[in-house]
Amino acid sequence: MTAVLATYRTVLATTGPVLPAVSFLGRLPTAMCQLGSVLLVTETSGSLATAGVAGGALAAGQTVAGPLIGRLADRHGQRPVVLAACWANALAVTALVLAALSHVATLPLALLGLLAGLTVPQVGPLARTRLVALVRRSGADERTVNAALSWEGTLDEVSFVLGPALVGVAAAVAHPAVALALAALLLATCGSAFALHRTAGVTAPGAREAHAPVAHGRTARLPWRLFRPGRHAEAREARRTARRDRPRIPAGAHALRVSMALQGAMFGASQAGITALTERLGAPGHAGLVYAAMGVMSAVAGLSLVLVPARIGLPARWRAAAVGLTVLSVPLLFVGSLGALYAVVVVLGVAFAPHLITIFALTERLVPARRMAESMAFLTSSVVGGQALALALSGRLAESYGPPAAFAVAVAAAVLVLCLALTVRFRTRPESAGAPLPVRPAAEAPSGSAAPG
Repeated sequence: MTAVLATYRTVLATTGPVLPAVSFLGRLPTAMCQLGSVLLVTETSGSLATAGVAGGALAAGQTVAGPLIGRLADRHGQRPVVLAACWANALAVTALVLAALSHVATLPLALLGLLAGLTVPQVGPLARTRLVALVRRSGADERTVNAALSWEGTLDEVSFVLGPALVGVAAAVAHPAVALALAALLLATCGSAFALHRTAGVTAPGAREAHAPVAHGRTARLPWRLFRPGRHAEAREARRTARRDRPRIPAGAHALRVSMALQGAMFGASQAGITALTERLGAPGHAGLVYAAMGVMSAVAGLSLVLVPARIGLPARWRAAAVGLTVLSVPLLFVGSLGALYAVVVVLGVAFAPHLITIFALTERLVPARRMAESMAFLTSSVVGGQALALALSGRLAESYGPPAAFAVAVAAAVLVLCLALTVRFRTRPESAGAPLPVRPAAEAPSGSAAPG
């Protein structure tokens, strides 16, 4: 335990006390807005269908735009991208609140929900990218890098437990609009503080070892040549060269994204099944508590990952987490009481964070540094998209066939995760026998680091 605390102290010493605080508070609105928008529109319109459309539009916007915001941060640095996104998101959330309170029609609400999703600043993925860059720049070992990823995973877990809880408390005590107003305030203040923090430059293009190719230099000088003949042809050629020289995402990283989407599907199906079962048992108020208990156990498991011996490589950890997800999710199909639900869900939470954190760690070692923020944001968007689709599907199944049908979706998703983990192989170099995925500079990252088989 002393070694664990010392490792996390090393991580926090790298960041200082302010960055973890503002990154946590800056990502909290993302966890608040999904449920908050549904409760707000339900309260003001009286229609659960309208609320579902608005909430679905928000999730769709976040799923689509997340990788784009990450890509912009890779190209232009986190500071300007996060600052613009935070204020745009705060304004979009405020507009959604005002529109809902004004009882506008479904279509404008859906468009505002979409805008709120499109402008989510992706503080969580970008904080993870920034922290890993800070730790790597300090010369820390792989144990500390894994601890940094565990720390970030735990912050995500806590935010996604605390966010809906804050929304529920605000809705019970006052009005859902209060929760979304708080989310907008956090976006404008803490999101801006995260963007302006002194560490924002650590992931800027000029701060990385792998410098941008020549095309980026030509593109940067284009504004000085606006009045030269042939400037449009030069600009087109520069863009073509930039696309040609852009580092490729390895095949294994795409498999990891699918695995993360399936993890999101497990979240959505579990949420639908828990809600349906607690309603059937006459205790609907326990749904949030059961889900929170699962989140707390998952966070504890995430922090404990630093205890895993370094000789157990990341691919082996992925397979172990996938086995855990599959084995521990099967009892959901047979739960029939509130006590059993608490027990089964809390035990299942042990496998959630290890899977998520391992996927982030594998991605960090596979993708080129110049596409790190984009890749981290893609993983988060995969979770959101998988969760939204599974929640919609399993909610309908639960209404028609009961809670076990929703839980069956979660089990099926876990089985697919296990199939991926058992079939994807990551290529290693001879000198990395003890470390299945050696750390490489971006310039050496392979174009295809994994192959099925």
